[in-house]
Amino acid sequence: MTKLWEKIYTLPAFHKKNTLPELPGVYFFLDDKKELLYIGKATSLRDRVKSYFSRDISATRGPKIGLMLDLARFIAYARTDSVLEALILETNLIKTHQPSHNTDAKDDKSYNSVVITDEKFPRVLIVRGRDILQSQKKKEYKYVFGPFPSGGGLREAMKIVRKLFPFRDKCIPYEELSLIRRAKSKACFSAQIGLCPGVCTGKISVQEYGKTINHIRLFFEGHKNMVVKKLKQEMRVAIKNLEFERAGEIKKTLFGLQHIQDVALIKDDTREVNAHRIEAYDVAHLGGTSSVGVMTVVEKSRSNPSEYRQFKLRGEHNGNDLTALKEILTRRLKHTEWSLPEMIVIDGARAQSVVAEKVLSEAGLSLPVIGVVKDSKHNPDHFIGAEALISRFKKEILLANSEAHRFAITFHRKRRRKDFLP
Repeated sequence: MTKLWEKIYTLPAFHKKNTLPELPGVYFFLDDKKELLYIGKATSLRDRVKSYFSRDISATRGPKIGLMLDLARFIAYARTDSVLEALILETNLIKTHQPSHNTDAKDDKSYNSVVITDEKFPRVLIVRGRDILQSQKKKEYKYVFGPFPSGGGLREAMKIVRKLFPFRDKCIPYEELSLIRRAKSKACFSAQIGLCPGVCTGKISVQEYGKTINHIRLFFEGHKNMVVKKLKQEMRVAIKNLEFERAGEIKKTLFGLQHIQDVALIKDDTREVNAHRIEAYDVAHLGGTSSVGVMTVVEKSRSNPSEYRQFKLRGEHNGNDLTALKEILTRRLKHTEWSLPEMIVIDGARAQSVVAEKVLSEAGLSLPVIGVVKDSKHNPDHFIGAEALISRFKKEILLANSEAHRFAITFHRKRRRKDFLP
């Protein structure tokens, strides 16, 4: 584990003197047993880690980060040569070590990955996680890197990689064209602007293109030094064979690798967004019949009706709110295309909270659950859950809960009217 980072600090030592370098890299938060809690990337390690200890961290980064900081006892870091490499290292480490509080980045199904197809002239593509799962049986992809939670960051990263290593993404290889189509073929747009090596015109052989694909693979595996070593070997061979144009191209690639221009990624990394998402759930029925469930969403302290969802319960619950809640949450978590929340709010006492926590645990998720306990008039009486979150997000919790109650009643009435229609 200690090989992951260059230096480790206790939190008191960090607060006393922040000596992290003002360089890109990856940072680690660890608990009292030095187990990983969270991994992140940074343009400036010093500034990014310092930002976690601002007074409004819960507002800017969401309640899950606040809970993580309550558990954190150590901070560590590892430097990289660029923000692009920090992005790749962060993704690889999260995938390997599965830190408990990197819940968004562990979501293979909802986020994008980079894939290399299993073809004679492989394509390099950005693909959604759920599409990768659907194509596994077909064995379309030879390598998969990710997932990358930042969609914008990944697209900018691929622009940089493609300038270093031009690759095929859409065009049809020249050798797969008929003789008639070869005569009429012309370079694809990407080839015309230098982002495709000429797969569509027969300019590059399978062997040479295979070297490029191998460089891309190694780079996304975090082995830039190995890529540099292989390129230097290729350049020496090109010079020996008097292929000076080829040697010049390799030299240009080497310079690009050692001076990666990632300004766009720096902008993406420093953009702070207040985008915490709270989901609330409620159940409605009449004497155990026409049971329905709902999910409401509050984002940026406002309700977001476009994200609300309705569930016609399938099980025979007979008025049992606990089994109904279990069905709703289980079905909701199967929708991997929906964004994961920072917090879940349920209507009910400790029993409902236990059910929700169990469903989340079985799904491999660690999300805070807040219970809103009502009085005899169905007004909020008290809360169950993390006091720090309740104090900070009381307004949002009550909004989400009241919206869930209103939405559930409205849906139930519609369902009953439909059931009674002749």
